[in-house]
Amino acid sequence: MFSNRWYFARLVIIAAIIPMIVTLSGCSKKVEKPKGRPPALVITAPATQQNIPVLIKAIGTMEASESVVVRTQISGELTKVAFREGQDVQKGALLFQLDPRTYLAAIRKTEAMLARDKAIMDNALKDYQRYSQLVKDGIVTHEQAEGYRTKADSAAADVAADAAAVDSAREQLAFCTITSPISGRLGALAADRGNVVKANDTVLVTINKIAPIHASFTIPEKQLSDIKRQMAGGRISVEAEVPGTPVIKEKGVVSFLDNSVDIATGTIRLKATFDNGNKQLWPGQFVNFSIILGMKNNAVVVPSQALQTGQNGQFVFVVKPDATVEIRPVVSGPVSQGMTVIEKGLQPGEQVVIDGQMRVVPGGKVEIKKPEKPGSPPLAPQPAQSGAVGK
Repeated sequence: MFSNRWYFARLVIIAAIIPMIVTLSGCSKKVEKPKGRPPALVITAPATQQNIPVLIKAIGTMEASESVVVRTQISGELTKVAFREGQDVQKGALLFQLDPRTYLAAIRKTEAMLARDKAIMDNALKDYQRYSQLVKDGIVTHEQAEGYRTKADSAAADVAADAAAVDSAREQLAFCTITSPISGRLGALAADRGNVVKANDTVLVTINKIAPIHASFTIPEKQLSDIKRQMAGGRISVEAEVPGTPVIKEKGVVSFLDNSVDIATGTIRLKATFDNGNKQLWPGQFVNFSIILGMKNNAVVVPSQALQTGQNGQFVFVVKPDATVEIRPVVSGPVSQGMTVIEKGLQPGEQVVIDGQMRVVPGGKVEIKKPEKPGSPPLAPQPAQSGAVGK
């Protein structure tokens, strides 16, 4: 009897608990709906129209327009150095002096031999003239007179050889004084005063002419036709900029186009000439070059950081008037001073996202933030959302 009562009591308790569980279960399902995604914080810039130069970019090195390695043409002791290392010199300026005593002695010796042989020659000529007269008078034979003529000719040949020896000795003496063959800047001194230098062997100094200065660089083969077409119409302007120092810029012209394409690299070599009046460019220096092929007038341009690359090509995020974002495929053109030409896909005045692309969802809302510095976003451009392009 007691067990039956306990059984019914349990049934009553279970029956009372079940509705409570159902009620609590129903309450737990009434969770607040999640709020919508907040607008992405971005920086935008308008597409504008500008005149943009059409450029070919290249990297190359500077070369001296003239370079001379100064060596001595004779051997001897270096008695004078008439310059400071690194200074500019003019053509004909004194550089070195070698000890001339040995060569002065050689000149005196050859001059003495010349004087002796001239005396012998004069005496032989007189003998020949006298014997020629005696032949006419029938006193001596013709053969005897011819012997004196031979002696006179031999003496004349000795005089000519002596004169050549004198000239050679004087030339050797002139080599004792070394002057600058070109105007330019001197390099490091390779031999100090007091050293004995060897003919055609010892390098004394190198002179580089750096005003004007040449540049050597290569461009891809596919741009050869543009270069040839531009050269046919006149001179091609080139701008040189030293990496890391944008204030150092020089303008020049293309002066040389190679006659063949390098089959190993698919490039062709060009040279340019720069006045380099301020001597900011230096031989051996790596320099960025911009070859100006023309101007693209009223081109639609956007900051280069607005351009993204996805699976289907390049695109930009366009902010519509309702603050939503649209993916817009574009065709880009030349780049100049941080601005990229948009050949197709944008109209002037449309707003494009230039910073915060990683937070943008196509079709989602955005909130436009002003850059900290006008015209330059504070953050680096974000990589493209390749997955979004495929949608």
